[in-house]
Amino acid sequence: MEKYIINGGKKLSGEIKVAGAKNLALKVFPATILSQETCFLNNVPEIEDLQRMIETMEDLGAKIEKLKNGKYKVSTKDINKTELKPDLVKKLRASIMLAGPMLARFGEITLAHPGGCIIGQRPIDLFLEGFQKLGAKMTENGSSYTLKADKLIGAKIILPKISVTVTENLMMAATLAQGTTIIKNAAMEPEIPALAEYLNKHGAKITGAGTPELIIEGVKKLSAGEFDIIPDRIETGTFVMLGLMTQSELKITNCNPQHIETVLYSLEKTGAKLKIGKDYIITKPSNLKGVNITTHEYPGFPTDLQAPYTALMTQAEGMSLIHEPIFEARLFYTDILNQMGANIIMCDPHRVVINGPTQLHGRLVVSPDLRAGMTLVLAALSAKGTSSIENIYQINRGYENIVERLQNIGADIKQINE
Repeated sequence: MEKYIINGGKKLSGEIKVAGAKNLALKVFPATILSQETCFLNNVPEIEDLQRMIETMEDLGAKIEKLKNGKYKVSTKDINKTELKPDLVKKLRASIMLAGPMLARFGEITLAHPGGCIIGQRPIDLFLEGFQKLGAKMTENGSSYTLKADKLIGAKIILPKISVTVTENLMMAATLAQGTTIIKNAAMEPEIPALAEYLNKHGAKITGAGTPELIIEGVKKLSAGEFDIIPDRIETGTFVMLGLMTQSELKITNCNPQHIETVLYSLEKTGAKLKIGKDYIITKPSNLKGVNITTHEYPGFPTDLQAPYTALMTQAEGMSLIHEPIFEARLFYTDILNQMGANIIMCDPHRVVINGPTQLHGRLVVSPDLRAGMTLVLAALSAKGTSSIENIYQINRGYENIVERLQNIGADIKQINE
């Protein structure tokens, strides 16, 4: 069993570089299926989720070569089957991102219900309804689905609920559809215009990416080439909160502060001292006060940064209310923070009240999911004493080489195998 051992209460200092965006890399790799040409991807995060995506695509027949850390050569021209391996799909929720490109290029895809973090209900009905609007026929066989379409036809799709992955999946499928597709109530996260940029660079005709209305004019084929993955905004926000939580002067580099403007606004309301440049953020020791947040789709406060913000509020003066309307099981990790000394009251599955500041204490904890797991690392680094964090695969799924990067800024953390 692998786990982290962390001796907390130490000030950190220096620079920490943000890796490539997990939530873009996991979409661009599937997007390479839309072309039979070879693609070169840079600034790719070296994370477990990405390795699962590579395994899944290689099982289909893709050839993916790691040229060096963060740079990959991808060729999908030899893909020779349309059924995703069920045990790989169940390890990775993002495997569903293969559905749109496979359907567009091959006219068929079979996949089991995807896995991922247990943070509440994450149904795939919006994906299936969207593909059916584009002309696909669906059959269900137990826990797997088969979608078929001789030719995808452009359609007007109104999403009843904003969804990043549904927006991206339908956008990719529509690039090779016949005619024009309009997606209304589309998600606007920075990864969407970045994905559209990748597709447009190679021949797609997409307008409106980053707004609530996407227009995709179908083309007959796409080319491929070189593309750089944008910095990870969730990692950026997490490192900013790490600096504030440990009362440290940290410089977070290779980031895009514009992608987390709402987060930075909320942090500055707490009294956080931040110096914000074009591609860096510097944290300074700050006296914080409690400030309420409600998570919301972009450009609101991201649900993926709710957990580290909650941990930060345990060190702020006064009361703060955290409202998480997006996922109904995403606040359960707060019980673990209470075991470390926090004073958090759960009002209902969507809301908690935090009274701070409280001294956190090191203890043995188990990472429940990706973002909550990284939050426990933040808590342990600011806590008094030694913490042991188990189930660290959940953390390594989304944070590249995190132990070494934290050690480089002075954290007393190590990974051990038992």
